[in-house]
Amino acid sequence: MKEEQGDIWEAYNAGCWIVIPTNKCVKKNGEAVMGAGLALQAKQRFPCLALDLGEAIKDVGAYVYAFMRYRLIVFPVKDDWRANADLNLIEESCKQLLTVVNDSFVPIYLPRVGCGNGQLDWKDVKPILEKYLDEKFVICDLNVENLL
Repeated sequence: MKEEQGDIWEAYNAGCWIVIPTNKCVKKNGEAVMGAGLALQAKQRFPCLALDLGEAIKDVGAYVYAFMRYRLIVFPVKDDWRANADLNLIEESCKQLLTVVNDSFVPIYLPRVGCGNGQLDWKDVKPILEKYLDEKFVICDLNVENLL
């Protein structure tokens, strides 16, 4: 796993896949809750994403999904959008991520999952990611709130 600083959307614009931290909540209108941080940015860029994710969560459950249409991978970090991120869920999502990706997805950029709106400390999350993610994964250290 590598670490860089910068705007994760620049990597996306260069053709890379990016990971979007999410929660497990679906609104009454069928859309996944994507109201803050990188999830909100993804929803604003891809207006159908929230509904597509909401349908996947309702049909199969909240898992790591690769949305080929958007070149995005969603990565659950919270059970509820109001809660803090959960280290156990992040570890489970790391395991799922490895089953979803292959060499055609390289490189894959992700933020410091769970450390923004999830309120976790990077020092607690980083060892979990390092346990699972190899060199094809790039952690993009950014403050997504400043990139809107």
